[in-house]
Amino acid sequence: MKYLKHILLFLSVAAGLVSCGWVSDLIHDDEVIARIGKNKLYRSDLEGFIPHDATPEDSARLAGQFVNNWAKEVLFLEKAGAELPKTDVDVTKELEDYRRSLLRFRYEQQYIQERLDTVVRPDEIAAYYEAHPDLFVLQAPIVRARFLDIMKGSPALEPIKKMMASDDQTDLNQADSLAYTSALRYEDRSGEWIDMSLFAKYFGCDYVTLLSKLRPDGYITMEDGQGDVKIGYVCQLLKPGATAPLAYCEGRIRDIVISNRKHALLASLEQDLLKNALDQEKLIIY
Repeated sequence: MKYLKHILLFLSVAAGLVSCGWVSDLIHDDEVIARIGKNKLYRSDLEGFIPHDATPEDSARLAGQFVNNWAKEVLFLEKAGAELPKTDVDVTKELEDYRRSLLRFRYEQQYIQERLDTVVRPDEIAAYYEAHPDLFVLQAPIVRARFLDIMKGSPALEPIKKMMASDDQTDLNQADSLAYTSALRYEDRSGEWIDMSLFAKYFGCDYVTLLSKLRPDGYITMEDGQGDVKIGYVCQLLKPGATAPLAYCEGRIRDIVISNRKHALLASLEQDLLKNALDQEKLIIY
C-alpha cells in the first residue's frame, strides 16, 4: 500500500508535467510503476487511459484506479491458479475452441456479407404469407385507429371528434388542420396496423383497460382529471386468434426470408468445403 502511495505521488508530478507539454517522454518510456512477483506494470501501459487534457488531480486519480485494477486482476489470477485444480487451470482446450468458433464466425459473416441478396420482392412476401398462415395468428389485438388529446372545454373538441370518425379524406384533412391549432396531440394511425398495446400508451394504460373502454361506435373516451380529454376512434380491430393481415406481417416475413437465405448460404458453404476436400483428397475417410 505504501508503494502504491509513492506511485500515485510520482504520477501526480507526471500529470503536472503533462500540462507543460512533456507528455511523450513520460508516457512512452518503459519504467516499471508496479510489480507483483514477475508481473510488471509499465508507465507506457497508461497511454490512452489518461486524457491528455486531464488535470493533475484527475490524472493521479485515474492512474490510481488503473494501478489498483491491474493489481486486483493479477492477484485474482494468481489466487485462482494456486487454488483451482490443475484440470481447471489448463484452459488450452477452451481457448482453442473459442479461437475456432471466432474464426468460423468471422468468415461466415464475411461470406454472407459478400453473397447475401437482401432484396425481397412483394410476390415472395405474399407467397410466404400464403404458405405459412399458422405463423401469423395474432397473440394480441391490433388496430387501425386515430387519437386526439384536447382540452375538455375546447370548442374544437366536438368538430374534431366527429370528423376523426369519417371515411371522407376531406373531413380527415380538416380534422388534422383543426387539431394542429387546437389540440394537444392528434395522431392518425388509420393507414397502418399497430399493436393495441402501442395505441394504449397514448392513453397511459394497458390494452386490456383500453378495450374495456371501447364503445360499439368505435370511440374511446378517457379524462385524465387535469382538464383534458383523450379520445380514440378505432377504425378496425383484430382480436387474438385472428390471422394478421399481410401488411402487418411484411417486415417480419422479410426478416424470415433473409434469415432463411443466410442459413442456405452457410449450408451450401459447408457442403462445398466438404465436397472440395473429398475431390482433392484433402479429406480421406477410412
